[in-house]
Amino acid sequence: MSSDLSLEFLRVVEQAAIACAHTMGQGDGHKSDRAAVEAMRRTLDTVPIDGTIVIGEGERDEAPMLYIGERVGTAAHAGTRMDGLPKVDIAVDPLEGTNLCATGAANALAVLAASDAGGLLHAPDLYMEKLVVGPSAKQLVSLDAPVDQNLRAIARSLERDVEDLVVIVLDRPRHETLIQQIRSTGARIRLISDGDLSAGIAAAVVGSGVHAVMGTGGAPEGVLTAAAMRCLNGEIFARLVVNKPEHGQRCRAMGISDVNRIYTSKDLASGRNLVFAATGVTDGTLMRGVRFFGDGIRTSSLVMQSDPPRVRFIDTIHVEQNRMVRVRF
Repeated sequence: MSSDLSLEFLRVVEQAAIACAHTMGQGDGHKSDRAAVEAMRRTLDTVPIDGTIVIGEGERDEAPMLYIGERVGTAAHAGTRMDGLPKVDIAVDPLEGTNLCATGAANALAVLAASDAGGLLHAPDLYMEKLVVGPSAKQLVSLDAPVDQNLRAIARSLERDVEDLVVIVLDRPRHETLIQQIRSTGARIRLISDGDLSAGIAAAVVGSGVHAVMGTGGAPEGVLTAAAMRCLNGEIFARLVVNKPEHGQRCRAMGISDVNRIYTSKDLASGRNLVFAATGVTDGTLMRGVRFFGDGIRTSSLVMQSDPPRVRFIDTIHVEQNRMVRVRF
């Protein structure tokens, strides 16, 4: 997969973000999500790839667009397989933080990760235990270690006190014990209603004010986070939550035999050539949201790749045709 595709994938997330930003604050999450999905699919089909959705909006019967197994890219409409186009596996979250967009809250994103074929885990739509840290701490923590031990290790790696740490946790009843354990160490917690993917990215970026993400969240989001960690040199430790017979059946159907396995970023996103792209829908920790003005639209995006290693923050002004635009900073 050519690294030149990173700007093509940037265009995909930009268009998804712009589409759902038109619905921001209207209180209709389904409308927001539908707008993002339709725009992302429409733009993906103009990218010169032979692409397959490996993490999408669900199974085919449940998701008419961007379903798992759907072919996308220009090859999908050629009638026959086109020689020369790269085969690419794609994981998407057209609107990470649907409720955030619907209510106008911070940190809603349009997100895509891509890899050469076979480079992204086909994760079942289950919960996953997660621990996300930055580069300095990734060799010092463990998913099975006590919370206080992990926090001391993170603090030591950053040459800080535990009381200086900020840990992001999804505000869910299932995290009540975890929250108590973190607070008992003196570390600070930032509770979020949605969007643990954007939180995971922030944990690996120096200066974001976030030092770790802990707790249970969606497995598909875990794969997307892993792709970002591969590009940022951070780490995610993750394990599927399998507590019902049907969960085990779902794992086996997707080729996962060891449901107790602890995954790292290289397990979840194993591809040699990875691209991660995200555009802010609402203002967030790392990116501003979509801004509309008289002559165009302004977007803020993060585009990363693993080979060659590159992280780019991109500010784009989309100018309407035949219009002049006054750029303001």
